[in-house]
Amino acid sequence: MSEKTPETFEELSYEDAREQLVAVVSRLEAGGVSLEESLALWERGEALAARCEEWLEGARRRLDAARRPNDDA
Repeated sequence: MSEKTPETFEELSYEDAREQLVAVVSRLEAGGVSLEESLALWERGEALAARCEEWLEGARRRLDAARRPNDDA
């Protein structure tokens, strides 16, 4: 998992953000990390989930636009 700072999340593709989010969730579920590390992982997971949602919302908008009848027709 490459380490990305929150400032570079907007550069992540959907697939990269999702892959990193899965890794964060796995680490949290495995346990054995300090409270401080758990909080940092949680915050990172929230940021990654938000990035995934941005990608999905953009895809929804594009699909909606493609389904609308062409106004020029």
